[in-house]
Amino acid sequence: MPPIRVVLAEDGDLLRAGVLALLEAYDDIDVVATATNLPELLAAVDAHRPDVLLTDIRMPPDLTDEGVRAAGELRRTHPGVGVVALTQYADVEYALDLVREGSDGRGYLLKERVADVDELVAALHTVAAGGSVIDQIVVDALVETGTRRRDSLLDRLTPRELEVLSMVARGMTNGAIAAGLVITDRAVEKHINSILTKLDLPADAPVHRRVAATLVFLSEAGVGGGVAPRR
Repeated sequence: MPPIRVVLAEDGDLLRAGVLALLEAYDDIDVVATATNLPELLAAVDAHRPDVLLTDIRMPPDLTDEGVRAAGELRRTHPGVGVVALTQYADVEYALDLVREGSDGRGYLLKERVADVDELVAALHTVAAGGSVIDQIVVDALVETGTRRRDSLLDRLTPRELEVLSMVARGMTNGAIAAGLVITDRAVEKHINSILTKLDLPADAPVHRRVAATLVFLSEAGVGGGVAPRR
């Protein structure tokens, strides 16, 4: 199998060099170009047609949401290119914006994940294959708040369904959920099907229904803005 071709976009010289060195140690990853700002990023993708763009969320020229904007642009111009966005902030709004036009081939990770390069490489593989990755710290921080907005879609769910959905949001499989709740796999499937129906997630939704349910949980359970990452 050929290596995954990656464009790396990061304006910080030390972090960019560090990530590049880490990824170059993997035979299954080929960093074909680097970029330090949004125009360079888009030009590099045009020139090299990578499998995945690994990009900072904030970079020149505006240091706001360039990585998210790039993902939206590439969805239209290079739909086959996956995007893994890195950020210092566990901000659910960025995560939601990143997958607003579809979660396939999109990932959102905190920069601290760079320290666990195996996890970063696994995310690159998942996104290159068309899957999606949402950083577990983002999910955990919001699950632990235990709050949600008034008139939330989550009000439609029973306490057990909320419990199941929070476990889905943590990335747990049906088997793990069943073991954790001491119920059968079939019971978990029934709960999840009920959750998807109550959250108005049709079978033909552009975002994978399980990921979409997670995103609904994140957006409804959050208290807006960002959540400071764990230290």
